[in-house]
Formats: sequence, C-alpha cells, structure tokens
Amino acid sequence: MLRRWDVNGDLDAYAAISADPEVMRFIADGTTRSREYCAEQLDAFERAWNERGFGLFALERIDSGELIGFTGLATPDFLPEILPAVEIGWRLGRAHWGQGLATEAATAALAFGFERVGLDRIVSVHTVGNDASGRVMQKLGMHLDRETMHPVHGVGVRVYAIDRPATG
Repeated sequence: MLRRWDVNGDLDAYAAISADPEVMRFIADGTTRSREYCAEQLDAFERAWNERGFGLFALERIDSGELIGFTGLATPDFLPEILPAVEIGWRLGRAHWGQGLATEAATAALAFGFERVGLDRIVSVHTVGNDASGRVMQKLGMHLDRETMHPVHGVGVRVYAIDRPATG
C-alpha cells in the first residue's frame, strides 16, 4: 500500500532500513543514515507533499501493516544536468528485495505521476552497478536516456526516462 508518512510512527522502521549498509550501498556515497537524519528526512518528505502535491509514499505491506520502505516522486536536485525533471525512486528493506514489490509500487507511483499530477515525463537514476534498480526501471517501460557522473560523489549513474503514455 502506498500512503503518506506517519512522521513519528514510521521513524523506527525507516531508520532501521536506512541504517542497513546493504540497502544504502548504492545511495549517494553509500553511508548509512542516523535516526536523527531519518527524522529530518521524514519531515522533508511531508513538506514536499505539502509544497508540490507529490512526493515519496511510505510503502506498507497490506498483509502485515509493516513499513517496508518508500517509492514515489521527487525532484532530482543532486543531478542538475537533467533538471527540470521529476524522478521516481524507491528504497526497500533488504528482507523485501526480489519479490517484485519495488516494481509493483513504482508502477502505481508512475500512474499517480502521469494521471494525478499530470507529468509528461518521469526519470529515474541509479548508480552504475545497482543492476536490480536498473531492472525495475526497465520493467516499468523506461529507456536509458544517458550515462553521466554524480557531480558530488564522482560515481557513474544511469538516467532512465519514460514519457506519458498516449491516450486514445
């Protein structure tokens, strides 16, 4: 289930996901995040929703009610060469990898971006080597737009893109 964040109720689970070195390996410089940093992020996630009308959804398992990560839309400010753009992204706890959950959730988030937000194009960025995220992007119907370097961390990244489906 995609839902808005419960800033206090989701903090422990989100902090545990973001403290896992394997989960964070391909995110920014690969460092894990502290509980305090995660609390600031959750506040920022909700501010983005309030300011832009879109953002990152909390991702919850329907069968257990467990927070397992996020998916949704953000502005990829970390990569100025592709701006203006809206990026779809995801982060799931390791126990939930390989089950199709990222693809399922991102499919719903893409539909939200095109149908509810009215976006014409959505991008996604992954660090070279993060083949699992690249496969999710391909399953979403995204195409490789470019390869470039992260301007701060100096690692290679691949930018995928998808345009709004034609209606008719």
